[in-house]
Amino acid sequence: MRELIIFNENNKKTIALLENEELVEKYEEDENNKTIEGNIYVGKVQNVLVGLQSAFVNIGEKRTAFIHAKDILPKVDVTKEVLEEEKPINELIKPGDPIIVEVKREAVDKKGPRLSTHISLSSRFIVFMPNATFITVSQKIESEDEKNRLKNIAKKYLPESTGAIIRTVAENCKESELKEDIEKCIKRWEEIQSISIDKIPQKIYDKGGILKKTLIDLVDTKLDKIVLKDEENLELIKSILNEIGAEVNIEVDAEILRKYSLKKQLKSLESNKIWLKSGAFITIDKTEALVAIDVNTGKYIGKKDVEQTITSVNLEAAKEICKQIRLRDISGIIIIDFIDMHEEKDKQLVIDEIIKNSKKDRSKIQVEEFTKLNLMELTRKHINSKK
Repeated sequence: MRELIIFNENNKKTIALLENEELVEKYEEDENNKTIEGNIYVGKVQNVLVGLQSAFVNIGEKRTAFIHAKDILPKVDVTKEVLEEEKPINELIKPGDPIIVEVKREAVDKKGPRLSTHISLSSRFIVFMPNATFITVSQKIESEDEKNRLKNIAKKYLPESTGAIIRTVAENCKESELKEDIEKCIKRWEEIQSISIDKIPQKIYDKGGILKKTLIDLVDTKLDKIVLKDEENLELIKSILNEIGAEVNIEVDAEILRKYSLKKQLKSLESNKIWLKSGAFITIDKTEALVAIDVNTGKYIGKKDVEQTITSVNLEAAKEICKQIRLRDISGIIIIDFIDMHEEKDKQLVIDEIIKNSKKDRSKIQVEEFTKLNLMELTRKHINSKK
């Protein structure tokens, strides 16, 4: 049973995904400080930094945004070997220029938002790219015949000199469904282009925040129902589902936070220390550069064989770490300090456990081998959270 729980408290909207009553994903959005990731602006170039191949752009938000030259040059299909030749950024833009950009990443600590001219409009089955010229299909769709079928449908309906990423949920969809989705994206882009620009900088498209993105991502992933604490978000959710042509059962339950120990599950995310059933524990510490996760034996005594005890703790920790990374939407570089193991076969068991459990995550996790210092490195892109 997969349920999406949505409620507002203290000017914050909480979105929680439960699988068989267990909290597996949680996102939060401040009603007074909504995410701008995915929004499109007509910005004004302020400074061009030739040495860094980058520029600062005023988009009218609190923080000046940042754009790199590669995010101005035409977007290329990264699956091909031939890439676009780099040009000096001062040949692409200059101070005072207007520029249409999308926010690709929220401001992080002292860094402003990251921008790109590679516009992308997400819908139910595709991500429409009006400035790209290629079509790719999600790697999670394994059938080559299905990939080719979807590509051929997209080619038939996409305007010339536009591209798309066909999402995993499009697998086995009807041609009419994909066609309708493409047409909706085209219409949305035409509406954005027709907006009268009376000032620069100016926001010309609002992606709709975390709630809309989460609904688009989850409606086709065997979501059984959406449960609201009250009717505050009811009409908004109905309008989003109607926009993307999806149907999900919606319930209003004022007692939802008392069920499934949901309050307790949400409260546990406030601590960076997570106890394991064995008595061992892990700690999660975030820095500006990376996230460090440490594994400790804690109260776990284990068996007489020390190596077996350590491996047992590390395997349990690996499963919990994957759960916590997904649950807390941890992104970027993640360094895990497992308890030192001496046998290569035991290290491989832990690597395999991480890989197996990371497949439950909607975001792709790249798993590296153990380093000479017995540290494991992962990388992950965040799903929704403001960082």
